[in-house]
Amino acid sequence: MSLKIYNTLSGKKEEFVPTEQGKVRMYACGITAYDHCHLGHARAAIVFDVIYRYLLFLGNDVVYVRNFTDVDDKIIDKANKEKVDFKDISEKYIKEFTKDMDVLGVKKPTVEPKASEHISDMIDLIKGIVEKGYGYVRDGDVFFSVEKKKDYGKLSGRNLEEMEAGVRIEIDEKKINPLDFALWKASKPNEPSWDSPWGPGRPGWHIECSVMSQKYLGETFDIHGGGKDLIFPHHENEIAQSEALTEKPFVNYWIHNGFVYINQEKMSKSLGNFFTIKEILQRFHPEVVRLFLLSNHYRSPIDFNDKNLYDSQSALDRFYTMMRKINDLENGETGNTDTSRKIKDSSEILRIKFKNAMDDDFNTARALGEIFDNVRVFNQVLDNIERKGDIFNRKTFAPLKDTFKDIGEILGLFKLETEEWFQDTKRIDLKKEVELTPDKIELLIRERDTARAKKDWNKADEIREHLNQKGIILEDTGRGTKWKVKR
Repeated sequence: MSLKIYNTLSGKKEEFVPTEQGKVRMYACGITAYDHCHLGHARAAIVFDVIYRYLLFLGNDVVYVRNFTDVDDKIIDKANKEKVDFKDISEKYIKEFTKDMDVLGVKKPTVEPKASEHISDMIDLIKGIVEKGYGYVRDGDVFFSVEKKKDYGKLSGRNLEEMEAGVRIEIDEKKINPLDFALWKASKPNEPSWDSPWGPGRPGWHIECSVMSQKYLGETFDIHGGGKDLIFPHHENEIAQSEALTEKPFVNYWIHNGFVYINQEKMSKSLGNFFTIKEILQRFHPEVVRLFLLSNHYRSPIDFNDKNLYDSQSALDRFYTMMRKINDLENGETGNTDTSRKIKDSSEILRIKFKNAMDDDFNTARALGEIFDNVRVFNQVLDNIERKGDIFNRKTFAPLKDTFKDIGEILGLFKLETEEWFQDTKRIDLKKEVELTPDKIELLIRERDTARAKKDWNKADEIREHLNQKGIILEDTGRGTKWKVKR
């Protein structure tokens, strides 16, 4: 099965055929750097991170560009309020975004251009648009005339009459049509500005992505993406201004990820119902956040609530429990040939099912379903092996480990050593649920072990109950006593 992508432009799944065989050029809209990033930013970043990783896995040479908007009304307003230069604001939040992405395991794109570093390129593009008759100048402002672009609205599926009737647009007497959008904004007091043929000013928002994408990817490139909220007007305007100038198709495949909801209500800063990435990572492990955000198809909405996050954490617990069992069983010189063959066959089948899911428009939800169905089965098999007392060498489980390593590289999951996972999650859970520290819990477990060795069952039961009341569950195993936090 070849890779198929749902193309917003056509409204259907299409076989992915890059402009140049074996090479993929992709652009995703990045953040406006004026505040800490929230879960919506995390979803977009992780969605396109997985797409990037999968395209690499398929053997492509991928150039992936994700921009930073570092000149914008919100950035300027914040800088004026804090009485600092706009670059102080944008640089601060670009650094914070980078930290968040590093923690979430998001690979760095090939290029991360900043709008402020491409002003001269934007001026050149605007000049070309004006010269071709698609742009007009009013008192130092430059606007794009949407009526001149006959297919304007083709991405969002709207026509001009519908847009004029249904979209709230600030009245600007300088515009010929209320839907015309700014390519260049004349300078205002307390704003950064650059010299231009139309006087001092700064670029409009939409022009930057046309400039930066075409500079690094060419006049026509393969994939452009972002959140669904960018379809109109941002991406619609990008198409209009780019194709007006080049008279070539701007992008072949448009990809848009769905919204994040908070307890079934659309996440919005205006409603105050949003969580920053930093806040979420105080409460949940980065792999939990990644798994949660990949558990729905990228085009579908996803509902953020504690139950869904805990479900993701429990799923990862099952995976790392499986890996711990495997590590414990790999202590023999020889292995069971029949078991080795079954594990190898199952691993190959999982690879095929995973690839089929990803080839179907990057369907991580289906892929994860296949993965955790296998984890459940393997855990049952391993429990049976433990009961029999069989031992195995490393070759027995190598195909399974290799499969999960390759899948994990694409999804950005399953990266930790088993004990690292359990220690990390217990430490995070303890912050939320109880006042005990891991060292204190381990000390009480050792005291309980001593009591049990002396057959002081009352003392042992008292310690277990004390920990239970604090939210700590003990599990006695053949490998000693394990503990976890109630969820």
